[in-house]
Amino acid sequence: MRSTPFSIRTLTFGLLFAGALAQAATITGTVTSKTTNKPAAGDAVVLVDVQRGMGEVAHATTDASGHYTLNQPGSGPYLVRVTHQGAGYFIAAPQGGGSGDIPVYDVATKVQGVSIEADVLEVETDNGQLRVTERYFVHNNSSPPLTQWSPRSFQIVIPADAVVNGVEAQRPTGLPTSAKLDPDGPKGHYAFNFPIQPDEGEKDTLFQLSYDLPYNGGKYAFKSQVLLPADNFAVLLPKSMTFAPDAGTTFQSVQEDPGIQTFVAKNATPGKPIAFTISGTGSIPREQQGAPASQAQGAGMGAQGGAGQSADAGAGAVGNQPGGGIGNPINTPDPLTKYKWWILGGLALLLATGAAFLLRSPAAAPAPAVAAAGTAASPAFAAPATGQTALLNVLKEELFALESEKISGTITAEEYADVKAALETVLRRALKRSA
Repeated sequence: MRSTPFSIRTLTFGLLFAGALAQAATITGTVTSKTTNKPAAGDAVVLVDVQRGMGEVAHATTDASGHYTLNQPGSGPYLVRVTHQGAGYFIAAPQGGGSGDIPVYDVATKVQGVSIEADVLEVETDNGQLRVTERYFVHNNSSPPLTQWSPRSFQIVIPADAVVNGVEAQRPTGLPTSAKLDPDGPKGHYAFNFPIQPDEGEKDTLFQLSYDLPYNGGKYAFKSQVLLPADNFAVLLPKSMTFAPDAGTTFQSVQEDPGIQTFVAKNATPGKPIAFTISGTGSIPREQQGAPASQAQGAGMGAQGGAGQSADAGAGAVGNQPGGGIGNPINTPDPLTKYKWWILGGLALLLATGAAFLLRSPAAAPAPAVAAAGTAASPAFAAPATGQTALLNVLKEELFALESEKISGTITAEEYADVKAALETVLRRALKRSA
């Protein structure tokens, strides 16, 4: 009779062990430099657990053939991060024995072929201040392809009296993530410590920051400038505000959205002031962004999204989606069409919350302390949005965007299944925690 309990215990242990084996998996892949088309040897590869504070759960180093192996302890979702010559590259951990191959690029401090496609300022008023969200769409058309990366990868100039609230960046095929912004010389000069990878098709690198400006008397004179050649410099503001370019600065009015004014200057010269004055009060009409916003995140962002919102995390493609809710006026091409709705589509939430949750740079420095307005030592940073509600909204938006991609046929069935499974896993956990 003693053998029966023993047999039951043995069977139970066997089932538990089998279940553990079913959860565990081995990830293998090859890291290849697309600069040299050769294996990348000696690179550090890390398995990152998305659901546990981006903790590192497995480590490996690529061999002479660029090959690596990681033991995945559970069903995920996980990311695989490789660091090549100091720059980080990500893929979603493959499911069901899929390939974990990772393309990387060699790194240089300065790269020929880097330029600004568009510098876009979204301007409105808030509690007696001027609130500005500025986004830079940056091309890297280097040949052979190289990543531009250093502590001063991308240099910018903003008003000297600006108080910075948030800083984000996004790789061509990656999720938005928090980024490091450092003072870079005179007051108002800053530099992003973030890699500018080569473009992936039409997808380039995005830098974004938001800042407040004093608005005494309801008027502010901008003297903006870019430090790289820029195809477009654009200003978006509510209909209730007034835009007046200075003499010698030429802007084209682009009337596409009934609630927003858009002014575009073409071919901005590095270092040359772009002067204009903003007056009046008003807010960007967010109510117009409701239903189409998720679609718009991709359609308007043509140069940015992709299941790449996936390469950094493989979690939800935001680019190349149909719709957007607005069309071009007849015979009036809009130079901002490809990212208009992305700009106005509410991605600030994703940048501030979803990105911080899903991705952190491999060597992220501690967040700077909040500085007093106008101090030169460092910009003042506001804490990013947090909380289960914000995260749930992000995940729901991403699921909607994924379905839009499926309908439009811009994602393969295999990619759709993998991304949806990862998103649903995180969404279920978030819903459970918020219950």
